[in-house]
Amino acid sequence: MIDILTAAFIDRFTSPPEIVVRAPGRVNLIGEHTDYNDGFVLPMAIDRAVWVALRPRPDRQVHLHSLDFAQHIAFSLDALHERKGWAGYAQGVAWALQEAGHALRGWEGVMAGNVPIGAGLSSSAATELALARAFAAVSNLPWDPTEMALLAQRAENQWVGVNCGIMDQLISAAGVAGHALFIDTRDLATQTVPMPEDARIVALYSDAPRSLASSAYNQRRAECEEAVQLLQTALPGITALRDVSPQQLEAHRRLLPLVIYRRARHVVTENDRVLDSVLAMRNNDLDALGALMLASHASLRDDYEVSSRELDLLVELAVNAGALGARLTGAGFGGCAIALCRAQDAERIADDVFGEYNQRTGLKGYAFATAAADGAKIYTM
Repeated sequence: MIDILTAAFIDRFTSPPEIVVRAPGRVNLIGEHTDYNDGFVLPMAIDRAVWVALRPRPDRQVHLHSLDFAQHIAFSLDALHERKGWAGYAQGVAWALQEAGHALRGWEGVMAGNVPIGAGLSSSAATELALARAFAAVSNLPWDPTEMALLAQRAENQWVGVNCGIMDQLISAAGVAGHALFIDTRDLATQTVPMPEDARIVALYSDAPRSLASSAYNQRRAECEEAVQLLQTALPGITALRDVSPQQLEAHRRLLPLVIYRRARHVVTENDRVLDSVLAMRNNDLDALGALMLASHASLRDDYEVSSRELDLLVELAVNAGALGARLTGAGFGGCAIALCRAQDAERIADDVFGEYNQRTGLKGYAFATAAADGAKIYTM
């Protein structure tokens, strides 16, 4: 990718770039829709990323060409206004950095990536963190992964308009090769969790993309907030579903309409599944981890209602082909599932799943095995 971007940069700007940055996409092993409830998540940065080759400018102009969209944008850091599409992400990250008091310098660059867009692998967070790394590099800003993740989240929440939690940005900023990252989203404390040597994660792309901004994502968040408000009459100390145990929820379920209860039940049981998954990984217990992933998918399908016909089929086919576990990953409503496989079975399972999936659906899904990668990095040319 560095060679491709360097050639494209020279073709557009006549001389080589000075810097290349990259930021990865992610899969979430378990812990879905818990991050905006102050809960626990267990994501893994993947070896697919968004890359930017760039060099600083002497002014406050940003000129950026996207190879993926075959589009060029130019804007002033003193006149930010675009909130749509990939140009909106570029200006949103600049806005968030400047709102935090960072003095930015202009730059020119070429951007490309191999994180599937709309697939639930967090191409948006990868884009945000790659852009943040680019701005930090040319503006001589200190790189604090947690701070930059929070600013990228602010750009997505307040500029782009998607009310996401912190997980996607934090794993893209702070991932560690060979490890998943256990994140407590309340205080952003993290622990690295080694991936078992015999485990392989296979991403299963459904070819059924979705847009978070137009989905029921924000509705689910509002439903969780309603559950907290209603439960506070019996549990006055709680501020988020993170504070509610499954036992407390069952004891006070009469306070909640059925749909709100089911949304809350997913969140509180999913938090327990994350903690159990960390223990299973540390004990190298792939069977236990696989069972937890399947339970997570069932909860997302039935209680949180964010799965789809395609994702359910992928999970079913993966298990039938010999995967130890499988679940949707990301916000749902389409996109990707993941399968936990033993190393020797991963390639065969991927082939078996999509031989049948594409035939039954008429779609053009595909699979790829992925490894745990580092978070956002900079390469000096």
